[in-house]
Amino acid sequence: MSESLQVINQYLDYVFAYGTFWVYAAIFLACFIENITPPFPGDSFIVAAGGLIAVSRLTPLYVLISVIGGGMCSIMVVYYLGRRYGRDFFMRKNYRLFSAADIVEVEAKFKRHGGWLLIVSRFVVGFRVILALAAGMGKYSATKMAVYTGISYVMFASLLVYLGYKLIEHLDVIEHYFKTYNYIGWPLVAVLVVLYIVRKITKTREGNGK
Repeated sequence: MSESLQVINQYLDYVFAYGTFWVYAAIFLACFIENITPPFPGDSFIVAAGGLIAVSRLTPLYVLISVIGGGMCSIMVVYYLGRRYGRDFFMRKNYRLFSAADIVEVEAKFKRHGGWLLIVSRFVVGFRVILALAAGMGKYSATKMAVYTGISYVMFASLLVYLGYKLIEHLDVIEHYFKTYNYIGWPLVAVLVVLYIVRKITKTREGNGK
């Protein structure tokens, strides 16, 4: 078993001493934190929980409730922050790199593709937080936000728990793939942000040159 999963299991073993409820609470907290302070390894906690289900230390239903509840709570916090403060702030400032016109464009895209974007959001590292902010800033329906993101979380959490349950002997292999996924995902998000900034700067300069 890999070092980080050993640390997680040791931590959960320590928490078990205080009762199973606190293990579920720790899983909930881990899944909550990963959207607030990325890149926190919340996925490793989910896989470890699947392994603990396999050895009959945790109940599948309560694990899923903890995982989905923690993730959904934090992603909706991000959404409401974007909705409450983001749109008015950026519309008022009208920054060159993120102008009022850009916000209107985001709103239009969410009206056309918001559901599908949110359904796949949990499967792309970093994407869900950016989408949640964008959805909030674009005043996307809170009900649709919760429903579509919830579908994404149910599918992704169920997949990870199942992998942890079925492949408990190979948790280090699973974690290796998810580490690779994180290592590739976050730099990719950073590259996309840089490309967006370069594109905006180029368009601004071209506009000023006319």
